Amino acid sequence: MRFPNDEETLRLHGFAALRPGPRLLVLGGVHGDETCGTAAVERLRAELDGGRLALSAGELTLVPVANPLARRLGRREGERNLNRSFQPSARPADHEARLTNLLCPVLARHDVLLDLHSFQSAGAPFAMIGPRDNAGPLEPFARAVEEGRLAWHLGTDCVVEAWLDVYAARLARLGRADDAEALAFGWGTNEYMRSQGGYAVTLECGQHRDPQAPEVAYQAIRAALRLLGMADGPAPAPAHPRVLRLVDVTDRAAPGDRFVRAWASFDRVRAGETIALRADGTPVPAPCDGCIVFPNAEALPASEWFYFAIDSDRRLDA
Repeated sequence: MRFPNDEETLRLHGFAALRPGPRLLVLGGVHGDETCGTAAVERLRAELDGGRLALSAGELTLVPVANPLARRLGRREGERNLNRSFQPSARPADHEARLTNLLCPVLARHDVLLDLHSFQSAGAPFAMIGPRDNAGPLEPFARAVEEGRLAWHLGTDCVVEAWLDVYAARLARLGRADDAEALAFGWGTNEYMRSQGGYAVTLECGQHRDPQAPEVAYQAIRAALRLLGMADGPAPAPAHPRVLRLVDVTDRAAPGDRFVRAWASFDRVRAGETIALRADGTPVPAPCDGCIVFPNAEALPASEWFYFAIDSDRRLDA
């Protein structure tokens, strides 16, 4: 049953143990067509409410649907992408800006964020993390070890780093390297969480309709709770995933741009191999040996079409 103004209400469920510990926030439904996180959050909430699971330390906040309007519409966005321009606004101009103003204080009062997503193309689940520790101007950070440790224990075969670096490089290529507003558009929940002194992992749980995606999301929440000492049980075993570094992103320029085949995330390609064709037949080659990430055959012109990644030397256990 849906009530008339559901999309104007953000539902949060809070649980606090008597013993102090980390403050973990779990988000589902940042994008309306990504339902696996919602299913996992609701399953965990029911277990907590029913006494089948107990929080032994710290505080847990669950947000099953972070963008209710997009969920009602059954599409990625309500009025725009909630996972962009994720910073408070004194004059919120759209639905997602109003949601951001509600969510930013929630993120700021937590230590750890687990953001549950899925993706449009085929592919295996993977985790996304931020930069290594640094004091640079783009995304200064000092909790890379904790962030990497969380990603290491979520059970995926792959972890991807360096989203904001690639986004900034895209702006530079477009001649907008000094455009602060455009760079701020690249901020999502994770970037905001890091700016507030916490750390964050995005878990891409599989293709949108993969029947296993809700289970991947649920097991990841349980693993995070055990790893952080917030629920009883042994700490999860590390998955020993390979680590990839994003190095490039290619935009779709016109509706006639097309992939040469149906790519899946982490498909390997060789340097010079044709990935796609522009509308006029010009090939789009792989810049080097590596793999494709987030191929989106339905991308709109002037938006991200696919990312390119190479093997990283980053260690998640140190």
